[in-house]
Amino acid sequence: MNEPIPVSRAVDHGTAKLMPDVDRERAWLLTVDGAPQSYVDLDEPTHLEFEYARRLGHVLDVVGEPGVPLDAVYLGGGAMTLPRYLAATRPGSRQVVVEADAGLAALVAEVLPLPAGAGAAVRTVDARAWLEAAPDGSADVVVGDVFGGSQVPAHLTTVGYVDEVARVLRSGGVYLANLADAAPFAFLRSQVATVGTRFAEIAVIAEPGVLRGRRFGNVVLAASDRALDLPTLTRAVAGDPFPARVECGEALRRWVGEARPVSEVTAVPSPLPPSGAFAVG
Repeated sequence: MNEPIPVSRAVDHGTAKLMPDVDRERAWLLTVDGAPQSYVDLDEPTHLEFEYARRLGHVLDVVGEPGVPLDAVYLGGGAMTLPRYLAATRPGSRQVVVEADAGLAALVAEVLPLPAGAGAAVRTVDARAWLEAAPDGSADVVVGDVFGGSQVPAHLTTVGYVDEVARVLRSGGVYLANLADAAPFAFLRSQVATVGTRFAEIAVIAEPGVLRGRRFGNVVLAASDRALDLPTLTRAVAGDPFPARVECGEALRRWVGEARPVSEVTAVPSPLPPSGAFAVG
C-alpha cells in the first residue's frame, strides 16, 4: 500500500500544502503559507481536529432538530471540513461552499474530493460578491470562515456585510463566524456590536484563557433572530478536550461596552496573530 505523500502547490493566494497525518490513516492537514487552514479525516468526517471547528460543529448540531437536513452556506472553503461534517450528520443537506481561491479549490477537489452525495456546490468567487447575488431567505445557516492569510478581510466585517448575511438567512437561521483576536479585543468587540445591528441573540464561544486575554486565539460567534439552544451548546463545548465557555446575554453586552458597529469607512482586517502563533512547518 502506497504511503500518502505531502502535496505542495502555488495557489492564487500563496502556497498551499496538504500534509498527511501519520497518526490517522487518510487524514490531512491543509496549510496556506504555513498557517493551518483545515484538517480533514476522509474516513471519519465527523472528527473535527481543530478546536474552533469542533465548536462550529457543536452549533451546527443544535440548529433545528438533530439529523434534519439544512441549507448551508460556507464563506471560505479550505479543505471542506464542515461540509463533510454536515453531510455525515445531516444527510440530504444542500450546501454551497464559496471559496475565492480557485487554485486552492482545485487542489482540494483533486486530492481530497468531497464524497458522492455530499450535496455541496463549490463557487470560486469573493464571499461578499456571492452573498450580494444570493436569493433572500435561501439558507438555514451561513458560516463565515474567510481568512486572507491569517486575517479576516475588512469587507467581511461591516454592517453592510451583516445586512447581506441576514437577508440570505431564513427566519430563525443562524450565522456563525470564526474570528481571532487578543486583549484588548477591539476587533472582537466591534464584531459583536456589528452583528448585533441585525441579530437579537448572540453568543461567543472560546477557551477561558482566550476570553480572559491571556493569549491570542480563535473565537466562534453565533447569532440568530431566535433563541439559540445555549444549555445544550454550553454542555457540548465544556466537554471538549480543551473546554470552552459560552458568553451571552447581559454579560456579553457589558463586555462589548462602548464598541461601535463597523462601517465600510472604518473597516479594517482582523489583527495579525503573533509570530508563530499558528504556524506549521
